Amino acid sequence: MVKVLFVCLGNICRSPLAEGIFNKLLKEKNLDSKIASDSASTSNYHIGQTADKRTIKIGKKNGVEITHLARQIHLDDFQEFDYIFAMDNENFKNVKALEKKAQEVSDTKAKIYLIREFDNLYDDEIDDSENDSAWEVPDPYYGGELEFQECFDTLERCNIEFLKYLVKAHKLQ
Repeated sequence: MVKVLFVCLGNICRSPLAEGIFNKLLKEKNLDSKIASDSASTSNYHIGQTADKRTIKIGKKNGVEITHLARQIHLDDFQEFDYIFAMDNENFKNVKALEKKAQEVSDTKAKIYLIREFDNLYDDEIDDSENDSAWEVPDPYYGGELEFQECFDTLERCNIEFLKYLVKAHKLQ
């Protein structure tokens, strides 16, 4: 089984939304017996809490159920998961630093990416040569419904493209 982990700062907005979207896509493609996902935070702010109510609302509006309880990423995740996706540059740096600690304990297998590396809008709309933040999924936490919908749309695009990659790379169909 291929395992995917989505990571953001608090594990109440972006990463549980990414996980929910991904799980919906897996069910639609009948791949949920071959691929599994989870989400986590780099901080300990919200451990054990449900996703932000706005995350749950925007998921429901778009046909995605979100039932995840926040947890923090840990060293074992680098052995457990094949792919780890950070939502922004700061979390990517934190995940990479934790990966180094995990490698001191044992072998790791996770490949670490910024999720927008799989955004199909990059070629046409984002000039990433001068804008490192273009690689980030903006945190909707301080925004409203529009920011949460934009976050959803971005994560959906990225997950669709990543799933295409997984199917091909792991010969899943």
